[in-house]
Amino acid sequence: MSDANKLIVSLDLQSHLAELEKRGLLVRVDEPINKDTELHPLVRCQFVGGLQEDQRRAFLFTNVHDSAGRKYDMPVVVGALAASPDIYAMGMGRPTSEISQAWIDAIAKPIPPVVVEKGLCQEVVITGADLTKPGGGLALLPVPVSTPGFDAAPTLTATLCVTKNPENGVANMSTNRAALKSTNRLGVRMASRIGGSGGYQNWLKYQAMGKPMPVAIVVGAAPVCCYTGPQRLPVDFDEATVAGALAGQPIEMVQAKTVDLLVPANAEIVIEGFISTELLEPEGPFGESTGYVALEDFNMSMEVTAITHRRNPVFASIISQVTPSESSVMRKVALEPLFLGHLRDQIAVKGIKRVVMHEVLSNLRPLIFLQFSASAPRTEVWRGLQAASSRIADCGKIVIAVSEDVDPNNANAVFWSMAYRSNPIEDVLVVPFRSPGHGPSSDRKGGGKADPRTANSTLLIDATLKHVMPPIALPAKPYMERAQELWNKLKLPPITLQAPWHGYALGDWNDVWEEFAQNATAGEWEKNGAQTLARRRGGLTPETSVRSVES
Repeated sequence: MSDANKLIVSLDLQSHLAELEKRGLLVRVDEPINKDTELHPLVRCQFVGGLQEDQRRAFLFTNVHDSAGRKYDMPVVVGALAASPDIYAMGMGRPTSEISQAWIDAIAKPIPPVVVEKGLCQEVVITGADLTKPGGGLALLPVPVSTPGFDAAPTLTATLCVTKNPENGVANMSTNRAALKSTNRLGVRMASRIGGSGGYQNWLKYQAMGKPMPVAIVVGAAPVCCYTGPQRLPVDFDEATVAGALAGQPIEMVQAKTVDLLVPANAEIVIEGFISTELLEPEGPFGESTGYVALEDFNMSMEVTAITHRRNPVFASIISQVTPSESSVMRKVALEPLFLGHLRDQIAVKGIKRVVMHEVLSNLRPLIFLQFSASAPRTEVWRGLQAASSRIADCGKIVIAVSEDVDPNNANAVFWSMAYRSNPIEDVLVVPFRSPGHGPSSDRKGGGKADPRTANSTLLIDATLKHVMPPIALPAKPYMERAQELWNKLKLPPITLQAPWHGYALGDWNDVWEEFAQNATAGEWEKNGAQTLARRRGGLTPETSVRSVES
């Protein structure tokens, strides 16, 4: 890679945006845009419009207003963290091929942050009456409505919610949505299910102490900081230390103004305050990453004590809801290598090659595909299936194993493998008593509980190749490669070939049939007819296998 194209780690959002724009990965929109009705739907078009991943871009909106006619000086950026794997790679400062190992190394060798006296995130400090006056406080921020037509409020989505374990002082940074309630109040949703937010675990500790929980919601931190928020790191593992390892240097942190927490010094915006441990407030509806709208739940209520920001900040938001989305790319790129490392290194599953979390519509967590080498014993396939389904409580409702000739990123290829390489009576296992939390909740009867049948069991399928089979019925690779050359020469519409895009042998093939095939492509098919003429037989039923007779 030349110096001009070499990726670098940006330690603040605006440097990252400048790199994206320089490389043609950012679209600047100067036309007036309504943050309540137009902004997120416009960016959403690139996820539902049939564009390939490498065609997606970050969008920077410089002329933002709301439905009431208010104009905002602060621009809004969407898609800058993970509209595509290429953009994610820019944030990581390394090519996509190195991201998997980077996460594994960062978790193994974290780098603690350093505390500095001053931070760019505190160039402007808003407190006291400025938080509660009409149009002040949170109303100053151009927070978009994520799912117009269904969401109940503009909602912060690209967040790092910083909390601290009051027992040992270890900080936690997690990505949690926060809905605007008033100029100085937010409704914060931290997942309480098994495998949920670390912030919720800290909230329980403060509740036991009878104290409100200090919190700082960071918007627009360095990408390497933002990427740690959605990941499922071990309890009491400070995400800032992993971000430092990803960056290759300590993350600079500064003391918050009104709460006893450290926040990334170069962030764009920080919202400080306290979350009540006594009272919960209705929050939602809000379009969730399950692909359904989360209905109104009682969630955390946060009183804002300060808003700090840069002099010229950029407000960051992410596209979530129906996947693929920015949030799913952010999780997929990191979660897949973490699952692979767990199976390959911690569990020592033999033959495991890849882990793919299905993204389109299904939101990564419920549906996981495992790819195994041809030599993997069936016992190892089943160990892998069981380990993948149990690593994280809300991941792996359905886990399917395929062989190495099947591309686990191609769901159609996975279904093909299931159709022809699995016998349901012996290759499918249903495991009961799984924890809930996989699907959307719908408390239709008002009883306070979601229907537990939505996700309380696990389906494991071994769709690997169990024995030799005939070749894949597509033209052999040289002929398909020639076809591509002709296609491009004729300037036909661009195509993206998905495996299997050419035929290949799977063990059940002999020299006679190979000679037949060579004769056919050489125009010498009559040689084949002469050979089979000498092998004619009587007294057989049509479709009798030649090998069953001649061998």
